[in-house]
Amino acid sequence: MDRVLASEAGGVGSIPIRSTMNMISEHSAGGVVFRRREKGRTIEWFICKHSGYHKWVLPKGIIETGEMPEDAALREVGEEAGIKAKIVKKIIPDVAYKYTKNGILVDKKVEFFLMEYASGDIKDHCWEMEEVKWAPANEALELLEFPTEKKVFEQATKILKS
Repeated sequence: MDRVLASEAGGVGSIPIRSTMNMISEHSAGGVVFRRREKGRTIEWFICKHSGYHKWVLPKGIIETGEMPEDAALREVGEEAGIKAKIVKKIIPDVAYKYTKNGILVDKKVEFFLMEYASGDIKDHCWEMEEVKWAPANEALELLEFPTEKKVFEQATKILKS
């Protein structure tokens, strides 16, 4: 049996994978959204708790056929967070990981974008998220579940400071 890292699948270590398993690819996009408070003196970050696996994550989702990654990221933030944002900068590098879904190996790539809040209310978030919140950077970093998303978040905070 082969082994695949389980970092984003919510597991620890590796998942045994039969070498005969089918594999599919997924390409997603998402946002690391911030807003300025107190006349710009304070910055808060948007995070969400997924209703399926009950972990704190960044908003992201599958890029639809013909859709640009930037458009998908803005759409997903709108759907999952209930807000509109504007893209500030692409976060590099992209995230890549593998996980299993219904016995199928998924090779996933996610493009993230640093975004600034424009309008809307997070109370209008979709059913995919059981809880959403604005949080200071240290709290958001602590709550985010997956190491790859923590790295993306840290990169976003560095971009904003530069």
